[in-house]
Amino acid sequence: MDKRIYLLTTLTFIVGLVELIVGGILPLIAGDLNISLGQAGLLISAFSFSFAIAGPLLLSLTAKVERKKLIMIVLLLFIFSNGIAVFSTSLTVLLVSRVLSASGAALLVSLCLTIASQISSEANRSRAIGTVLMGVSASLVLGVPLGLFLGNEWGWRAPFIFIVIVTFILMILIHFTLNKIEPRPYVPLRTQLRALGQPKIFLVHSVSILFFIGHLTLYGYLTPFLQSTLQIEGNTISIMYLLFGLAAICGSWFGGFASDRFGNRKTMTIALAFFSLVLFLIPLFTHNGIWLIPLLMLWNFLSWTITPAIQGHLVASAPKTSDIQQSINNSATHVGMAIGSVAGGITIDQFIVEMNATIGGAFAALALIVVIIALKIK
Repeated sequence: MDKRIYLLTTLTFIVGLVELIVGGILPLIAGDLNISLGQAGLLISAFSFSFAIAGPLLLSLTAKVERKKLIMIVLLLFIFSNGIAVFSTSLTVLLVSRVLSASGAALLVSLCLTIASQISSEANRSRAIGTVLMGVSASLVLGVPLGLFLGNEWGWRAPFIFIVIVTFILMILIHFTLNKIEPRPYVPLRTQLRALGQPKIFLVHSVSILFFIGHLTLYGYLTPFLQSTLQIEGNTISIMYLLFGLAAICGSWFGGFASDRFGNRKTMTIALAFFSLVLFLIPLFTHNGIWLIPLLMLWNFLSWTITPAIQGHLVASAPKTSDIQQSINNSATHVGMAIGSVAGGITIDQFIVEMNATIGGAFAALALIVVIIALKIK
């Protein structure tokens, strides 16, 4: 596999830090800004909606820009936007920070995935995509637990300071190690979007939306879920996120391997079926850590197994418009994340956090039905 894939993985790692760091420190933010957990969850929704809108649009607008230069610009945007978060004193200012961060993240992850599929052979394409996505799951192992630790020790602004420092170091590394990468020949956005008219393509994007609604309904509120079910606090939660992150890394790798070995279709269907089942099982073991923790690890493993298969399926189904399809799919996932975080916020405010897994399972089951329909279309 091309060694540049691993450099792209480091870039998606910083995207994961920027995106996922908020989920673990929601209670700290809510307490300091005197808002509810549901209101704090808007930080996840704002990021996801902005990501969804910005991805295809910015990828098209910057289609002629040399890729290394563009990556450096995005990393500079990360420093600026997270700097705003450090000095924010209200939910509104923090939301502005998240919108700016999401715009850069949308462009960067699209660049990484399209470059990975471009420089990899067809036989290793899904594995390359899975490796790049391991950067995001690795941020769960290193970033989120560290963010929780920093937040618990020095307040919720400390993780954003950490992101600014890591981004600056990464800019230096990219400057000295990454060669220039010329963009692909320009294809008008309108031409690329025509592929969405194919039902099999549209339905697969819909699967990503439904799947991530189900995932974020619980994952966006995982910290209060762990506090309620296992009565754990502080650094113990960081350890839990570390375990879940390790499972996620394994899931990313396995998703790419399984897709290349057994096919994208089988991997999508089987992984979604087990993902739905696990979400429905979680509420049955909420006060039994011996069963609950392994179930939550399996849930995180499966959540990262599905995306490489979906991305690989889209590239194989629409090779001429693969760049925009991958970007649109990233947008679809973040639409799902945004809706899921809102649904989770409503659930936790109106009912109990244990209900989040059941609601998430219902959406995941619907995603399974849609993917079965989509794969029957020739």
